[in-house]
Amino acid sequence: LRRREGLEKPEYPRPELRAVLEKTLGVPLFQEQAMKVAIVGAGFTPAEADQLRRAMATFKVTGGVSHFSEKLVEGMVSRGYPRDFAERTFRQLEGFGSYGFPESHAASFAKISYASSWMKHHHPDVFCASLMNAQPMGFYAPAQIVRDAQAHDVQVRPPCINASRWDCTLEPTGGRFLAVRLGLRQVRGLSNADGAAIVGARSTTLFDSIEDVWRRSGVQRAAIEKLADADAFHAFGADRRQGLWKVRGLGEAPLPLFAAADRLGETISAEGIEPLVDLRPLTDGREVIEDYRSLQLSLRAHPLTFVRGELARRGVTKCAELANIRDGRHVEVAGIILVRQKPGSAKGVLFITIEDETGIANGILWPDRFERQRRTIMSASMIGMKGRVQKEGEVIHVICDRIIDHGDLLHRVGEMSFPHRTGRGDGAKHAGSPDRGDAGWKPEPRPVRWG
Repeated sequence: LRRREGLEKPEYPRPELRAVLEKTLGVPLFQEQAMKVAIVGAGFTPAEADQLRRAMATFKVTGGVSHFSEKLVEGMVSRGYPRDFAERTFRQLEGFGSYGFPESHAASFAKISYASSWMKHHHPDVFCASLMNAQPMGFYAPAQIVRDAQAHDVQVRPPCINASRWDCTLEPTGGRFLAVRLGLRQVRGLSNADGAAIVGARSTTLFDSIEDVWRRSGVQRAAIEKLADADAFHAFGADRRQGLWKVRGLGEAPLPLFAAADRLGETISAEGIEPLVDLRPLTDGREVIEDYRSLQLSLRAHPLTFVRGELARRGVTKCAELANIRDGRHVEVAGIILVRQKPGSAKGVLFITIEDETGIANGILWPDRFERQRRTIMSASMIGMKGRVQKEGEVIHVICDRIIDHGDLLHRVGEMSFPHRTGRGDGAKHAGSPDRGDAGWKPEPRPVRWG
């Protein structure tokens, strides 16, 4: 990366190695390059080079690279390469197993990355809907996908009993981009079968009331209650509280009399169903928290919007302001935890990504500091990262000295616990088994599994 940025000059002691490594600026990245370096530089036969490739791919488990050291180094020295260059080359190849892959794999990933980037740039509406329909997947949770789409001028509309299908769909706006209508799949706890029954029941005639949904769809009251929780009955002029009140006045299933009337196309008054009561509306903060509980996201506001004043009094910097802070300065940024990762190749270093209403911030926590603050890192939904700003080009990190639990502020937003669920990229919640090939691997003291 330093060579790509022009900060370091590539080295090519011989023209034959330049031909092998020039396209990757002198650093072997692909398995084919490692084999060619061994053949051209050290006189390996193709069979020996393939054995070296296999050893590099499994060296963390077998430790099988070291016995190639003498042959490769001495082979390069006998061909006139400086010994220090030969030894440095072997060290590069020895570390190759932590990142090396075939060039064909790189080309495949590059093609997917380019196509995805093109789609996101030119059609952010389609990109957003596609990712939402492919959940659970990817690095970020639905809330971050939606927020990014909104930041790129895409209108996102809430679930609607008369407009939403099971998947997220696109609706005309008259503007540059189509609007993304959240699908019924986003309603927490609603089954695919219930969603299909609801969409099928309104295929010829839209619903005109909550009672109409109950009678014609044939789904249980619990499913309709989940829709009310998700605030999906605005088409009837009912907000979340009014919808829940109405649903809880329904029976468990439509009575036979109502079902018969529906078959005959007749209308029968739902005698005994209470009239709509004028209920006090929820606070804005409570609405946002309820959105997260039922949809995993909110189209109203970011939860930290409601506590920014208190965060400012505590001296907390907004995530977006890190771009304007000089390298090396000490700051505190706070946000909802999106991702915690401790890769096997990072020697115990923890990487944290948090989000506030202005954007995201990335933190780095050294192993000793992670162990001292493990409980907060693993249990808090909102944290402050105190530490030193590190800038390298456009990449910004906070090298964390201290992690602070700010979960009490989120509790104040809706007077209830914040039901945040991290994205699939969060190693603390969704990772696989640790890499047992790492030197010094030991079981974690808590049952947390990292990728």
